[in-house]
Amino acid sequence: MTSLTTDRIIIIGAGLGALYAALKLAPRPVVMISPETLGEGASSAWAQGGVAAAMDAADSPENHARDTVGAGAGTVDPKVADLVTREARDYILDLTSLGTPFDRTEDGEYVLSREAAHSFARVVRVKGDQAGAEIMGALIEQVRETPSIQVLEGSMATALETTDGRVTGVAIQSADQARSGQIMLRGAAVLLAGGGSGGLYALTTNPPRIRGQVIGMAARAGAKISDAEFVQFHPTAMDVGEDPAPLATEALRGEGAILINKHGERFMTAIHPDAELAPRDVVARAIFAEVQAGNRPMLDTREVLGERIKDLFPSVAEYCARNGIDPATQPIPVAPAAHYHMGGIATDTSGRANLDGLWVCGEASSTGLHGANRLASNGLLEALVYARICAEDIAAHIPETTDAPLLNITYPEGGTAPDETAVAALRRVMTDHVGVVRHAKGLKQALRILAQLEQDHGDSPSFLNMCATATLIAAGALQREESRGAHERSDFPDTLPGPGTRSHTYLTEARALRDQICKENA
Repeated sequence: MTSLTTDRIIIIGAGLGALYAALKLAPRPVVMISPETLGEGASSAWAQGGVAAAMDAADSPENHARDTVGAGAGTVDPKVADLVTREARDYILDLTSLGTPFDRTEDGEYVLSREAAHSFARVVRVKGDQAGAEIMGALIEQVRETPSIQVLEGSMATALETTDGRVTGVAIQSADQARSGQIMLRGAAVLLAGGGSGGLYALTTNPPRIRGQVIGMAARAGAKISDAEFVQFHPTAMDVGEDPAPLATEALRGEGAILINKHGERFMTAIHPDAELAPRDVVARAIFAEVQAGNRPMLDTREVLGERIKDLFPSVAEYCARNGIDPATQPIPVAPAAHYHMGGIATDTSGRANLDGLWVCGEASSTGLHGANRLASNGLLEALVYARICAEDIAAHIPETTDAPLLNITYPEGGTAPDETAVAALRRVMTDHVGVVRHAKGLKQALRILAQLEQDHGDSPSFLNMCATATLIAAGALQREESRGAHERSDFPDTLPGPGTRSHTYLTEARALRDQICKENA
């Protein structure tokens, strides 16, 4: 493999965390590895709700931290919750100064929405349901104007190089995998900010490339993985046959939209005191039960919003229109879809992984903030907070330089793209057996199928990354013999007594469990 050395800091990803870290590292030179054109293909750009922050005079960071801990079902690190929520307001003000057009009231205050499990309205939004895209747009404009930042669009990372437990390089290739060989890029430091794992499931709200590759490549290099089993399923993905599924933002329920089934029955009032604004895991399971029973669950915005939905929530209105639904007069079919991975690469409060030279921020990380069930709109906030933390720690630990030549990369011919049939099979087994409700029998079957898929299609490094992350999720789910937060075991329906515990593992351990299960079935 051809190698190339640079004094630039290598940032894998092009979402909110990657962009914000690159800006905070300036004028230190960085290179961002972005599979798509900036602004396309990143989960951040698809985020509808907004950024959670205690902006109301009656609210406080302490309240926000308390809600975060409560939603996480006993596995949130309280120190991390305090760290992230304490400065949330400052990040809203910083994004505003960078050009983010947050919604404002007539007297100039920020418009705040209430979302599930929040005790206050504290989600700062943009144009109703376009926070992610608008924040990304503002940051991309700044990145384009910052000379220290080089973006390699159309490139993707597939593996980490390690030497004596230290990350020394990143294998990259053209995102057009059908024709691209790899180049080993060695830089001053590596920051992973490349998204989560939702696309490992057949029903997901995530962009097509977000399929656990970043977590997988770190795990294959020996990174410790925490809380892998905790995958959040958004309750109200639009059940219209699209892949990925469009999202009916939680803010709709914050405005008073209700959930009904095909019989017109409102079913959440009998399940939780907060009804439609119960924690996401509770609502997701309730909707899943209606799906399983053939009751066609739907989100009804007719009475509370009517025609106003088209102005207040333009993205949702557009999704409905292209699927022949008028949300002013018709309820919107919904189903739970893989949305956010609470688990990922274990990091400390400086954003460092257990491998020297490797930092992680955003959804690929597991900081201890989200626990077993992420509090709504804490995802973008965590990405911002840890992007800055990582940037500051990287700057403190590498030699200072403000000059590095631009990289001129030409990829060699060759390489193996993931087999699309194999990818579809992996996504189907994850939805069928490692989804909203899990059982030992199905989890073992998933691990056996994953082992076979990996054996048959292991010549693609990208597919190996997907299999690694899927194996970590399934193995973690099998080992956690309780129901907690987003992790529901039908064969272990109760939550274990006492304080919850986080899970920590390595890919070698997950594969050993997988091998053992395969032998049992031989």
